[in-house]
Amino acid sequence: MIAGLAACAGGATDPANLEGLGPGASLNGRRIFPDDNPWNTAVDQAPVDANSDALIASIGLTTTLHPDFGANYLGGPFGIPYVVVAGATQGVGVTFDYADESDPGPYPIPRDAPIEGGAASGGDRHVLVVDRDHWRLYELFAAYSVPGSSDWTAGSGAVFDLSSNALRPAGWTSADAAGLPILPGLVRYDEVMELGEIRHALRFTVRYSRRAYVHPARHWASADTSATRPPMGMRVRLKASFDISGFPPSAPVILQALKTYGMFVADNGGDWFISGAPDARWDDAELNTLKRVPGSAFEVVRMTAVVTQ
Repeated sequence: MIAGLAACAGGATDPANLEGLGPGASLNGRRIFPDDNPWNTAVDQAPVDANSDALIASIGLTTTLHPDFGANYLGGPFGIPYVVVAGATQGVGVTFDYADESDPGPYPIPRDAPIEGGAASGGDRHVLVVDRDHWRLYELFAAYSVPGSSDWTAGSGAVFDLSSNALRPAGWTSADAAGLPILPGLVRYDEVMELGEIRHALRFTVRYSRRAYVHPARHWASADTSATRPPMGMRVRLKASFDISGFPPSAPVILQALKTYGMFVADNGGDWFISGAPDARWDDAELNTLKRVPGSAFEVVRMTAVVTQ
């Protein structure tokens, strides 16, 4: 077991072993989900989808990759945050707007858990919590703490066993439109700057998606039935021919991951917006060089069994 991840009997964390806890904590090289999980499966040798050209064009050939995370926007780090907690963290109740497609609590959410956009924000307000000792992931969408209580409310929520390849039930959302987990698709500082390697697919958004989804996604978020629109779960990869040698140090790590593992359509949003975790240590100037990469540099990995009903 990787150092910093050991637990005491009954799942309680050794009080002396506090390294690796808190917002944006390093996972110390531990891979989220098994090696054969779709997120961790290389697609650099996979066939190209027959409809790739039309699908890429619908997202934008000249629209460029956009890092939706970094060190400083409006005065602070931005992106989708996460927090790592010990197995002994007290679970709290969560009331869901979409309870029929949400996993019931309790959820081990610290009172000061970071919220996407900040405590006063609107928007998606994702809250992501990793229980490092039980190796479980808890994710909320539209999360709000209940004043005067330890409980929370949320639009939807999902719990993932990070040692399993189990999917959400067919047709179910998660804390993300595609019914996928969010954390495995984030660009994280610990991987880029500590490991120098990302060993999983990433997450991105498109402005217009299709009323369809493809494995491993489980849910759509559109009324558009056009086959030229990307379904949730569609996977793209950076073309092998795209030259990444001229980019500054952190960017090629991300770009190589896009060549090897690609990225999944996970939600509606800005075209080619790639997701990451906030961290004050990011070099925004380096991240912004990703905006040199046009949509035309991507291709769609062959899809099978697109679900439309």
